[in-house]
Amino acid sequence: MATKALAFDVGDYVVYPKHGVGRVVELQREEIAGMQLELYVLRFEKERMTLRVPVNKVEAIGMRKLSSDKTLKEALETLTGKPRVKRTMWSRRAQEYEAKINSGDLVSIAEVTRDLFRADDQPEQSYSERQIFEAASSRLARELAAMEKTDEPTALQKILAILNEHAPKYYAEPA
Repeated sequence: MATKALAFDVGDYVVYPKHGVGRVVELQREEIAGMQLELYVLRFEKERMTLRVPVNKVEAIGMRKLSSDKTLKEALETLTGKPRVKRTMWSRRAQEYEAKINSGDLVSIAEVTRDLFRADDQPEQSYSERQIFEAASSRLARELAAMEKTDEPTALQKILAILNEHAPKYYAEPA
């Protein structure tokens, strides 16, 4: 088996689509079922979870480095856009939102955050809407925080400030 150059180094922040931003804390070699495997050991602080990912499965899983500055800019611009809420049943929309969040695509996560955001003067959200909004905004904030070398609460404040600034113009009552 030819050894490829490793895509990630110990200490790198990575995005695992189903769990968000984690950090490579170790590279391990283990023998499992008679096969030598190289594994990335990822640590997800928020979930207090450690995950071992075989190096040869990284691409199939969709694990990636943090987004580029261009992608981050596009995601933040997405937050300023008009919310798009389909007129389908909530259960169908909820599935679509979850799929976008778990895709690991920063712009898709920003879309979910924008679409489910409610300003203080807006009608109350249902419990499940709030849960999905919090999952999306937290995922977005963690990647933003890792990229800007800050913490998640600071990044979340920045996201909410953008939403609060731009949302009112879409909800204003027509005269």
